[in-house]
Amino acid sequence: MTSHPPGPCCTVGVKHEGDPTGQIIQVENWKAYVATPSPEKAHNDAAILYLPDILGIWKNSQLVADQFAANGYYTLLIDVFNGDPVDVNANLSLDQIMTWIAEGSDGKNPHTSDYVDPVVEAGIRYLKQEKGFKRLGAVGYCFGAKYVVRHYKTGIDVGYFAHPSGVIEDELASITGPLSIVAAEIDPIFPTEERHKSEGILRNTGQPWQISLFSGVPHGFAVRCDPSRRSERFAKERAFVQAVAWFDEYLVS
Repeated sequence: MTSHPPGPCCTVGVKHEGDPTGQIIQVENWKAYVATPSPEKAHNDAAILYLPDILGIWKNSQLVADQFAANGYYTLLIDVFNGDPVDVNANLSLDQIMTWIAEGSDGKNPHTSDYVDPVVEAGIRYLKQEKGFKRLGAVGYCFGAKYVVRHYKTGIDVGYFAHPSGVIEDELASITGPLSIVAAEIDPIFPTEERHKSEGILRNTGQPWQISLFSGVPHGFAVRCDPSRRSERFAKERAFVQAVAWFDEYLVS
């Protein structure tokens, strides 16, 4: 792997202030949250598919989707967990998280690739076929990063992810478009050796790529940092600016 599977740190975080302004819709069999840009700012030919961490659709992820919309991108945050996310600060052990991935909370709703891939593909169909967007960016946080790299082949043109988990070498090597990555210094899921391994793989793809490392921040900072800590707030804000700049350069320019 180029990043380890999700672990206990993947649920730790702080709920952020603000009120989401998007709406909940149905995309085929799955719930989704849509954030729509104002007409005067909208990039009419490009949209973003948001693939979340294991907390799924919750206040923080909705607020991030709203931020992408404020920067002109129609953003679809889809429920890749089929109504079975993990709660913030759930205090699960590694074994409990691995069981949740393999079986779901009730033993009947797995969150393996066989179950997540169809949800991602439904989101891509919705954006490209139903909504008519010609180009598609994807953002992935933690768990969602794996499905950014897996789905260039099914319609993603440009990717971005932060503090990834579960990405394997062959998936990363198979990207067919630009990819931007944000990493945390304090991250047992995407440690230094895996980050360097990722850099070596990306060099061989022939695609534009970028990795930014923020010191003094933990895994998950780009979505669920503690904003009362200046270093974490700054890193979260800059990580988001990096995403927008990446899409402005490679998705719409």
